[in-house]
Amino acid sequence: MSASSAPLLVELLTEELPPKALPMLGRAFAQGIHEGLATRQLAPSDPQARQVFASPRRLGVLVAGVEPVAPERSYEQKLVPASVGLDAQGEPTAALHKKLDALGLAHDPARIVRQQDGRQQILLYRGVRPGITLAEGLQAALQEAIDRLPIPKMMRYQLADGQTSVQFVRPVHRLIALHGAQTVAVHALGLAAGRQTAGHRFHAPGELLIDHALTYEQQLYQQGKVIASFEQRRARIVEQLQAAAAGLGARAVMPEALVEEVTALVEWPAVYESGFDSAFLQVPQSCLILTMQQNQKYFALQDEAGRLRNRFLLVSNIETADPAAIVAGNARVVRARLADARFFFDQDRQHRLETRLGGAANVVYHHALGSQLQRIERLIAIAGRIAGELPAALGADQNAVTRAALLAKADLGTLMVGEFPQLQGEMGAIYARGEGEDEAVATAIEEHYRPRFAGDAIPQTIIGACVALGDKMEALAGLFGAGERPSGDRDPYALRRNALGVLRILGEKSLPLPLQRLIALAFDAFAPTDFPRGFERCPDELEQFLFERLRGMLQEQGYGVREVDAVLSLRPGRIDRIGARMAAVRAFMQLPQAENLAAANKRIANLLRKSAPASVAGDLRPELLLEPAERELAAAYEAVAPKIDAALAAGDDAGLLRALTPLKQPVDRFFDEVMVMVDEPELRANRLALLGRLRALMNRIADISLLAAG
Repeated sequence: MSASSAPLLVELLTEELPPKALPMLGRAFAQGIHEGLATRQLAPSDPQARQVFASPRRLGVLVAGVEPVAPERSYEQKLVPASVGLDAQGEPTAALHKKLDALGLAHDPARIVRQQDGRQQILLYRGVRPGITLAEGLQAALQEAIDRLPIPKMMRYQLADGQTSVQFVRPVHRLIALHGAQTVAVHALGLAAGRQTAGHRFHAPGELLIDHALTYEQQLYQQGKVIASFEQRRARIVEQLQAAAAGLGARAVMPEALVEEVTALVEWPAVYESGFDSAFLQVPQSCLILTMQQNQKYFALQDEAGRLRNRFLLVSNIETADPAAIVAGNARVVRARLADARFFFDQDRQHRLETRLGGAANVVYHHALGSQLQRIERLIAIAGRIAGELPAALGADQNAVTRAALLAKADLGTLMVGEFPQLQGEMGAIYARGEGEDEAVATAIEEHYRPRFAGDAIPQTIIGACVALGDKMEALAGLFGAGERPSGDRDPYALRRNALGVLRILGEKSLPLPLQRLIALAFDAFAPTDFPRGFERCPDELEQFLFERLRGMLQEQGYGVREVDAVLSLRPGRIDRIGARMAAVRAFMQLPQAENLAAANKRIANLLRKSAPASVAGDLRPELLLEPAERELAAAYEAVAPKIDAALAAGDDAGLLRALTPLKQPVDRFFDEVMVMVDEPELRANRLALLGRLRALMNRIADISLLAAG
C-alpha cells in the first residue's frame, strides 16, 4: 500500500430493489468491484478490505487501500528470428526496425535479447508497461460487476434524454465513485459518477453530498437517516424485536427468511406493537402466523408455552413519537387477512378429507404418471407393503398406515393449503383430528413430508415413517421410470432431497428393510400398461442414485473417501447398519495390523482379478497345501472363520473386524514364502481357492482392500 492509496466508495442509487434478492445483489456487486480492482493490482485481494452496503435503494462497496495507479508491469514481446533481425556484425537489420515500428516499440538495443526457441534463436523485447489508472481499472471493474450481477429479472427503462434505454434490475438515478475525497471519472447505465446520493425518502428527502469515501456511512446515518449496512440494519431490527417482545412478556417468532426480507424493505427501522381480536385465536395458530408473516411481514408473538398471543410486532420504515396511526392502520389490515384465514378454515371443515379424494382424479400429477388420485393409490400400496415387511414389534399397524396414506394428500384440495402450501400435511393433521381420526393417523399425515429440508426432523412415529417412505419412494420410482432423472444442477422434482430423506429414515429409525427390497416394492406399485406414454422399471439406476446420495451424506458426516468406498462397494442392503459399519471400519483403521491386512487384501484382489473365476471358486483341497506357510494360513482361516460368523450374527461389526487381526502374521508369511501363480495347474488353483476364501472372509462388511494406502 503506497502513500497515495485511499479508500474507494462506489454506490448505485436506485428505485426500490427486490427485497428477496437484495442481500445477494449487495454481496455480488461489492465482490465484483473489489475483485475487478484486485485483478488489476489496484486494490488488495483480501476480502476483509471491502465493506458491503445494501439498502432498499442502494448497492455500494467501500474498498480500502486502493491505488490511483497500478504498478508498472514487465513484459516480453517476441520479435523476429535472430538470423533475420541481426546482420553478420550483430547490428539491427531493417527487418528488425520495421518490426519494432509496427509494434510501436522504442529502438532501444538494451531491451532486445536473444533466446533459444526450439532449433533457432529469436529476439525478444523486454519492456515495462505503465500501470493502469484507477479510472480505467474502475470503469472495467464496474461494468464487469454490473454485467455479472445475479439479477432475477431485468427491467428496461429510459434515461433522462427520453431516447436512450438501458437495462438493470431497477432504474438507477445516481452513481458515486469517490477515491478518498476525489471523484473518479467513470460512468455506467447512462450516468456519470459524482458524489451525490439521497437520504431517507421521508426523514431526509433531497440530495446528499458525500464529502469523503470514509464519511459515506456516517453521513447517510446522521444526515440521511439510512443505515447503509445490511448486517447492521438486520442486527438493529432483531435487537428491537427482542426488546419489544420482552417488554410484553412474550417471544417474537423470527424466521430467518422474514428477518432478511424485512431488513431489505426498510432503511431506518422502527418496531411497533399492534394486535387483533382474540376471537381469531380459534384458527390454528400456524395459519395465523403464516398469514401475518407472508402477507404483512409481521412478527407474531408467543407466550412461554408457545401459545400465540393476539399481539404482533411490525417493522416500519418511519420513526415517529406518535405511531398511533401506523399501529391502527396495520391492525385494520391484519384483521382482513385473519378474517380470510378464518373463512378458509371454516369452509374447509365443511368437507371431510376423504370426500376430497374424488377431485384428485382431475388433477394431473405428472403427464406420464397419471393423476393425483393414481399417485395416492400407489402411495397406499407402497406404504402398506412397507409396513407389512417390518417386524411386528415395531408397531407398524397396516390399517393405520393405509388410512394415513389415503388421507395424506387430501389437504392439497383445501382452501388453506391453496393459500399457504407450506401448511400441507399440517392442515391435513388438524382436519383429521377434528374429524375424529385416530391420533396415529393424524400424526402420520403431518409427518409424511419429513424431512422437508436438510437438517429437518424425520418422522417420529413408525406409522409416519412408513407413509413418508412410501411417499418418497413413489416419487423416486415413478419419476425415474418416467425418465425424469436429475442431471447437474437440474432437479425440478427434488429427487435428491427425497433420496436423502429415504436414507435418513431407514438409518435413523433403524428400520431393518433392505434397500433393494424397498426399491422393488416401489416399482411393483407401477403397472407399465397404465402409462401409455411409457414407463421403464429401472431399479439398478435408482439404487445407484441412492448410493451416490449415501456416499455424499457419509462424507459430510466426516468419513474419509476410503472408508466410505470400503463399505459401500459391497452394496449393503441394510441402511440401518451403515452407521455401525462405518464406525467399525474407522476403529479397524486404528489397529496396528490394519494397514498390512488392507495391503494384503488388495494384493489378493489383484491376483484373483487376473485369474479364471472357476479356479478361484474351486474346492480347497487340503492335501495340496504343501508349503508350511500355506498350511498355517489355512489353519488361521479355520480358526478365525467361526469368530467372524458369530460376530456377524450378533451384529458386532467392530468385533468382526477385530477378529481379523490374527490373520496378519500368516498372511504376511504366505506372501513371503509361497508362489501362488506356479506352473502346476492344480496347485495354482488350490492356492487361488484359499485366497478367494480368505478375501471373502475378510470382506464380510467392507472391502478391506480399498482401505490400503496408494
